[in-house]
Amino acid sequence: MENITTNVILDAKGLACPMPIVKTKKAMNQLEAGQVLEVQATDKGSKADLKAWSKSAGHYYLGTIDEGGVLKHYLRKASNDELNETKHPYVIINDDLKKKLESNEDFVLVDVREYAEYAFNHIPNSISIPLGDLDARINELNKENETYVVCRTGNRSDFAAQKLVEKGFTNVINVVPGMSQWTGKTIGLDKE
Repeated sequence: MENITTNVILDAKGLACPMPIVKTKKAMNQLEAGQVLEVQATDKGSKADLKAWSKSAGHYYLGTIDEGGVLKHYLRKASNDELNETKHPYVIINDDLKKKLESNEDFVLVDVREYAEYAFNHIPNSISIPLGDLDARINELNKENETYVVCRTGNRSDFAAQKLVEKGFTNVINVVPGMSQWTGKTIGLDKE
């Protein structure tokens, strides 16, 4: 196999979602247009996460090579005229979601944070499907349901909402700013 020429190598080994994306975004901001970033990660979900982030941020996901459990992801920075970060257009703020929950309206709430985040603190009756598992578990959701997606800050849920729409979901809403500022009722390990 040919060596792949990269401009910067980012070590994200041992980090779990969302940290590989956070570090990648910072590293990508330091690159010149057209340069290639190699992200080394051990989180199995990082492939789906970085692919989704690259697409939404307007950069180019080139591919991933698995070398003995270390996933080497390759991304190319887009130029300013290529760059067009997309955001899911339908959002709801925390307070409005809280009102919907209190009125017992019929909808699905999907929490795309990691299992540990969900276990310690989540909105009652939400469904835990971490962003990295969404593709594999998408058949657990009904495309026709009104679906709200929440994470810690609204970033992962934005990626998830875009992914659901791509898969044919017709009524998807991203919750912002998410669990980091949620003041409504929660349950979890830290509530016991």
